[in-house]
Amino acid sequence: MRELADHLETFRDLAPRVVYTDLDGTLLGPGGSLFAADEGGVTLEAAEALAALHRAEIAVVPISGRTAPQVLETARVIGARDYVAELGGITVYGLGEDTVRDHGAYQGGGTPHDAMFRDGVPGMLMDAFQGTLEPHAPWAFMPRESSMLFRGHVPLEEAREVLAAAGCGWLDLLDNGMIPRAYPALEVEEVHAYHLLPKGVTKAAAAAADLARRGVDPERAIAVGDSPSDAALAEAVGTVCIVANGRAAVEAAGHETAYATTASHGAGFAEVVRAFLRD
Repeated sequence: MRELADHLETFRDLAPRVVYTDLDGTLLGPGGSLFAADEGGVTLEAAEALAALHRAEIAVVPISGRTAPQVLETARVIGARDYVAELGGITVYGLGEDTVRDHGAYQGGGTPHDAMFRDGVPGMLMDAFQGTLEPHAPWAFMPRESSMLFRGHVPLEEAREVLAAAGCGWLDLLDNGMIPRAYPALEVEEVHAYHLLPKGVTKAAAAAADLARRGVDPERAIAVGDSPSDAALAEAVGTVCIVANGRAAVEAAGHETAYATTASHGAGFAEVVRAFLRD
């Protein structure tokens, strides 16, 4: 990945109209707080960066793996009217005035989440990866439509082969970043958050559809995140930045086109904003 600090002149002329930001691990600090600094204490960097974006009339669009109700509450707090939930499955406009769903292709009624249960996917995956994959409790048990949420550390290509062999090739398992803590039942050295979704349902697909709806050139959109799913937004937007705490996971996944910040979490988000809002 390229160092953001080495490319500040490139950022000077970006003039973005939309900034997509991941929440947990990116805009929000440890514990999911907008004001939590990496090493403890309090920081206003992310809040001040958000205020600068609002003053410049640049749209801030949270794009998260959280459920739509979860993102709604955070969107209201940070002053965003539109947001993307469930890793791209649901896009909400006007804090609920209009909702667009991208559920991909699946068989049967109900939602993709319902279809996964009908196919027995949760148990099948955890049987295949005993000790390395489990539901990301308690958040995995909140009502979902498009996705299922797991934690652990598994080879994604192997997981996709397991899904295909079980007749569930309509699904894909996506890495949504590292979780900085250990869980007693998991026999892994590092823990990642994984989302199981219908193939083609991604943050990148949601951002591309959103930009088309807004009539905004992708070159005038920036995404900030901490995971391979965020780095894949390069398919939809002109510039992707990865905060420092997500760099290892993104590089391990083979993404090379993003810019890496020096700072982590909300301070990294603020570093990106300062790069193109010099004043």
